[in-house]
Amino acid sequence: MSEANFETLPEQGHNKRISEFQRFLRVMFSRWVVIFGTIVIISDVLGAIFAPQLAPYDPNKISLREMIQPPSAKHILGTDEMGRDVLSRIIYGSRIAVTVGLVVVTIAGIIGMFLGLIAGYFEGWIGTIIMRFMDALMSLPPLVLMLAIAVMLGGGLLKVYVALGIGFMPTYCRLMCGEILSVKENDYIMAAKVIGASHVRVMFRHLVPNTFPPLFVIITLDLGFAILAEASLSFLGIGINPPTATWGAMINSGQQYLLTNPLLSIVPGVAIVLLVLAFNLVGDGLRDALDPRLRGRI
Repeated sequence: MSEANFETLPEQGHNKRISEFQRFLRVMFSRWVVIFGTIVIISDVLGAIFAPQLAPYDPNKISLREMIQPPSAKHILGTDEMGRDVLSRIIYGSRIAVTVGLVVVTIAGIIGMFLGLIAGYFEGWIGTIIMRFMDALMSLPPLVLMLAIAVMLGGGLLKVYVALGIGFMPTYCRLMCGEILSVKENDYIMAAKVIGASHVRVMFRHLVPNTFPPLFVIITLDLGFAILAEASLSFLGIGINPPTATWGAMINSGQQYLLTNPLLSIVPGVAIVLLVLAFNLVGDGLRDALDPRLRGRI
């Protein structure tokens, strides 16, 4: 092969990566609902980051003279039972929602995928113990499991992270274990073992990169489910302690005013629905973009 041909190889590889990335973006954003979900997620993330600049009032400032006020020029979404501005609490509540989603999925994903990797790669008694433990956790409905853990640990943001992280962990463990069992039978894995690659190199250099695409879709979907789970715990009064603004707690406190001022519960409820729906829509778009069976249909 000539020197000129050698020089074109890196350029061809670079162009191929660019074309694959362009195809990924084209397939993922081929539907307007995915674009809508992306816009909602970006808006919530920006609202969480710049909450102090966007919120017109202190979300925890109590004003007994302005309790249960309807929407007005001063308070666009009105005030709650303690005279706090609803719009400000909605904006600050996005901080809790986004943070809980990211932290919980990170905790559950890292621990669950690591345990699934160990169980699928080594199998034997190690894999049996890990998977039977996951089966025990999955024998309970996820919300009931998280509710029980939250009650035992008590309220607070850190306790919510732990409760939700344990509740979401079995899904990642079982999916990772199944992917590892499938991928590790491929010839290139056998070849890596024959040439003397260590277990750590085989697992993290060859197995994990080839099992991550389906896990990435689950991560995106679970971001919405984690936000919904946190809102459920806060609604039941065992989540994040007041006066921290959370959407679930706002729905709980506003339900007694549904007939007089329904916006107190409707607004945070709509915020939860939109964000959870947005993560599900983006997760569907990622599935379409990462699944090779769907590439030719879109």
